[in-house]
Amino acid sequence: MYKVKDFLLKLSQKKAAFTLAVIAFYVWSAFGVNLSIINIIEGIPNIADFISRMIPPDFSILDKMVEPTLETIQISVWGTTLAIFFSIPLGLLAAKNITPNNFWYTLSRQILNFLRATSELIFALVFVSAVGLGPFPGVLALAFHSTGMLGKFYAEAIENVDKGVIEALEATGAHKLQIIVFGIVPQISPEFLTYSLYRWEHNLRQATVLGIVGAGGLGFELITSLRLFKYRETATILIIILVTVTIMDYVNSKIRNKVIGG
Repeated sequence: MYKVKDFLLKLSQKKAAFTLAVIAFYVWSAFGVNLSIINIIEGIPNIADFISRMIPPDFSILDKMVEPTLETIQISVWGTTLAIFFSIPLGLLAAKNITPNNFWYTLSRQILNFLRATSELIFALVFVSAVGLGPFPGVLALAFHSTGMLGKFYAEAIENVDKGVIEALEATGAHKLQIIVFGIVPQISPEFLTYSLYRWEHNLRQATVLGIVGAGGLGFELITSLRLFKYRETATILIIILVTVTIMDYVNSKIRNKVIGG
């Protein structure tokens, strides 16, 4: 009886210590970032003033925004497409059940970790310096970071396939390529499509941000309007971004429902 009480007492003490540690961590973090409700409240008039300068939006620039909008979509499409192309071999190498060789498994995992840990903006800055301003560095930035993300998702999907199917194919004498084509691909196809489409959605939104560092598209027009204090144009560009992302999300949803839902 006493042992049970002692155990419960120690458990409650550990929970209390853990709770206090979490609270202390958040308080420390709040001081580190100068988190202040007062500053937010005091900043409301400035936010209201900024919004008032954006009204009404300047829709006279709509015709000029057609090309940047299409460019943003193109950046996201090619960034995602290249990422898929590179993610497939890396995902296969990073799957333990496909790559028993520890060297290639570890190497591919570390490559994916590096690509995933480096943000699109950092890649964009590097590629803008390397190849100049324009949409191409944006494509490369999205492709590199998305390869890290998709490669990890693909590898995890491959590792979670039904082992019975693979063992059955191995029992028939199937070689590695046949196992991948007939045993793994049919099982991971729905997840493959879902991850790829979600990544395209993300890349479309991210493509608008990359323009801030000179990678073209709507983001470049957005930051230009802000620097020139043309806030009514800024409002129009934000509306275009919202509409574009909404339409693409709808299209992706329809594709997923059509292909996966049958």
